[in-house]
Amino acid sequence: MKEFELEPGEQVVAEARKHWILFAATLLPYAILLVIPFAIPGLLRLSPILAPYASYLDIREPFVRLSLGIWLLTVWTGAFSAFTRYYLNLWVLTDRRIVEIKQRSYFNRRVSSLLLNRVQDVTSEVAGVLSSLLDIGTIHVQTAGEEEEFLMAGMPRPMHMRDLILKYVSEKAGPNTSL
Repeated sequence: MKEFELEPGEQVVAEARKHWILFAATLLPYAILLVIPFAIPGLLRLSPILAPYASYLDIREPFVRLSLGIWLLTVWTGAFSAFTRYYLNLWVLTDRRIVEIKQRSYFNRRVSSLLLNRVQDVTSEVAGVLSSLLDIGTIHVQTAGEEEEFLMAGMPRPMHMRDLILKYVSEKAGPNTSL
């Protein structure tokens, strides 16, 4: 990992990103924006009043090609930015800590780390029919540290991840202590 250094003897247990369905939902507006310039001339031709204006949007015109190129470049840049945030936002569970890597924009990244021995409570929440069907939820990790709550939203299989976190928290707490 280049985002953070593992301590000697520390091992990565699990890595998780938001559910891919949430990423696909993020890309849906960009797909619609991609189709709009190609659909407008056909839609204009459907209306007798607006049909004459469809000829202004002929792809053979240099200004139309330039405008279309700028439009497609803008849409592509937005979609690529969404992909970058999806791919680079990552939660890593090691046998000693939880690390959240949050990519806010191209050149703005925040890496937060939470030691497992500071964890006080781990709660998973699945709200809604679609979330229940797809097994997507949020994990709340209560800590004794500066950040009172560590939030992981859009997680696939949140109950499994919660149980995995609790397993390693209990190993760090030792056999005589309880959460």
